Amino acid sequence: MIDERAVIDPSAELDEGVKVGPFTVIGAGVRIAAGTEIASHVVIKGPTDIGRDNRIFPFATVGEDPQDLKYAGEETRLVIGDRNRIREYATLHRGTVQDEGITRVGSDNLFMAYTHVAHDCRIADNCILSNGASLAGHAWLGEWAILGGFVGVHQFCRVGAHSFTGAGAILFKDLPPYVTAGGTPVAPHGVNREGLKRRGFSEQAMTNIRRAYKAIYKQNLKLEEALARIHEMAKETPEVGLMAEFIEASERSILR
Repeated sequence: MIDERAVIDPSAELDEGVKVGPFTVIGAGVRIAAGTEIASHVVIKGPTDIGRDNRIFPFATVGEDPQDLKYAGEETRLVIGDRNRIREYATLHRGTVQDEGITRVGSDNLFMAYTHVAHDCRIADNCILSNGASLAGHAWLGEWAILGGFVGVHQFCRVGAHSFTGAGAILFKDLPPYVTAGGTPVAPHGVNREGLKRRGFSEQAMTNIRRAYKAIYKQNLKLEEALARIHEMAKETPEVGLMAEFIEASERSILR
């Protein structure tokens, strides 16, 4: 299961059944759970924890030092969940002590070729980063968020659950849940209705999510006024409450 041409530090912990291809390098402080398959020419540096049934493709770099000039060799960590697919030349870096010290990746995510996850990012479950999409340091992705090809997310930005960002867009502000955004400069373009249908949202829930979107973007309301309306809608449709919670927690302000 482990190719004899792989280079694995004696302190690395690989569960039974982990597959490692030729010319892959696995460093000290790496722990990999059962069922994970690592192709050839992958570099994994610790401390890094990798869960079960992940697939890591050739030339990916996982757990390298953060690209932060303040980093001075402190012990920081990358934690990856289960069933993720990390494609060719993707890079996922460890955290920094200026934050929690941990970059966290959930489960069932797809990182396409040349994607980048910088230090201290938080990625929930079922996200897709299309080819070349990049997260700067401390960025967050909510569950089921999709980034199109070459999307860039500015440091400390948060991307809401079930949102969709079109190819080439650069997010400098937080993108609320359910919202589709794109263009240059990036702008909101409605609700990610197709994604919500695929995930089993009811017609009533989608209707009220659209009403909440209109309150934020179409009715010339102050953000405080829009939030008041969304809180009222959330009494009938709890899914709408996620938008209000996200906006109230925003520190960079939302795309609007």
